[in-house]
Amino acid sequence: MKKFSLRFRCAIYAALFVLWMTAASFAADIDGKWTASFDTQVGTQNYTYTFKADGEKLTGTAKNNWGENPVEDGTIKGNDIAFTENIDFQGQKITIKYTGKLDGDQITFTREVGNFATENFVAKREKTGN
Repeated sequence: MKKFSLRFRCAIYAALFVLWMTAASFAADIDGKWTASFDTQVGTQNYTYTFKADGEKLTGTAKNNWGENPVEDGTIKGNDIAFTENIDFQGQKITIKYTGKLDGDQITFTREVGNFATENFVAKREKTGN
């Protein structure tokens, strides 16, 4: 009976581990296009983010009213996202640091725009047609 009990416990632990790993992989499903529109000190910004995760590394682009920039230093750990966007605004280079929380088809972001502003907004996953 002890062997059966030990095997049973091992099977339960293995099943729980597989479920945990599966849940973690779904939680980090960030690949694709995301859109956001939000007010800033320089007017309404319309962004399209394209993300691709490779393990904990996040790459992609951030496209706004004035152009497109690469996602730099991007990470995704569970549902936590962080990356940097470097922009040229009227000849001035500005670093924008993003942190966010992925929740299904939306990401709640906070972004620090240089030393000028902190902005909060939500990006939504762009639906793809079948």
